[in-house]
Amino acid sequence: MYEAFFEMKNTPFTQSIPTANLYITQQLDEILGRLETVADKQMFATITADVGCGKTTILRRFRDSLDPSKYVCLYLSDSALRPRWLYNGLLEQLGGEQRFLRGEARRLLHQRLRQLRGLDGKKVVVIIDESHLLTKETLEELRFLLNDEMDSRNPLALILSGQNELWDKLRKQAYAAVRQRIDIKCEIPQMDRSQVAQYIAAHLQFAGGRADIFSDGALDEIFKYAIGAPRAVNKACFHCLMCAWQRAVRIVDDRLVKQVVAHELP
Repeated sequence: MYEAFFEMKNTPFTQSIPTANLYITQQLDEILGRLETVADKQMFATITADVGCGKTTILRRFRDSLDPSKYVCLYLSDSALRPRWLYNGLLEQLGGEQRFLRGEARRLLHQRLRQLRGLDGKKVVVIIDESHLLTKETLEELRFLLNDEMDSRNPLALILSGQNELWDKLRKQAYAAVRQRIDIKCEIPQMDRSQVAQYIAAHLQFAGGRADIFSDGALDEIFKYAIGAPRAVNKACFHCLMCAWQRAVRIVDDRLVKQVVAHELP
C-alpha cells in the first residue's frame, strides 16, 4: 500500500506503535512522572482528557515503564463494571479464584495483595479505564478497595482513567467521600500546532520514510481538523497518505488535506 510508495519500513499512524517510539510532549512527560510517583507511593490518582487525546496511549507508556520485578500492573476496562466483577476481575489477573459473594471476593483480593507486598516484595498498580462510565455503587466501592490495615496505608496504587466527565461526576456532593481520597489529578491537554507537527514528524521517523511528506499548509489543515487530538491526527494522516498514494502524489499539501477532510472524514 502507501508504505512502499513512500519507502516506509513501518506503518506510521496506528495504535500499534511501540511505546518507546511514541511522541511525548512536555506535559505528558510530567504526567508520566506523577504516575510513577503514584505507583511508588501507592496513591490514588485520576487521569482525564477529551475523546481521542491519548489516555490509553499514555497508560501503555506508563505500564511499560514499570519494572516487572517491583510492580504488578492490573488493567480493567468495562463500562458495566460492578463491584463483584471489579474484585473478581482483579483476582483473575492475579491467578486467584473468583467468588460469587462480593465480600468474599474483596477479602481474597486483600489477602492476595498482602502476599504480593509481604512475600514477593511487589507493589500492585490497578488501572481502571473508561472510569467516567462507572456507576455510583462501583465508585463508592473503591473506598473499600483502598482500605487496609485501618487506613494506615493503601494496599495498592489506583488510577482511574476516563473522559473529562469523570470529574464532572466526582465534583458532586454524592461523591465527596471518593473525591477526598484522590491524591493526584492529571489532565491531558490537546496538542498545539507545533506539537501536532512534531507528533507527525516523530511518527514518520518511526516509519523510516521521508520526513517532508506533509507541507506546512497540510500541517495547518490537519491541526484545524484534529483540534490537537492524536487520534484525529492519525485518522487524517492515514487518509491523506492513502489518497496521495492512489494519486501518485509525493507531497501532501493543504489542498489534498482539505479534499480528504471534506469528502472522506466525518
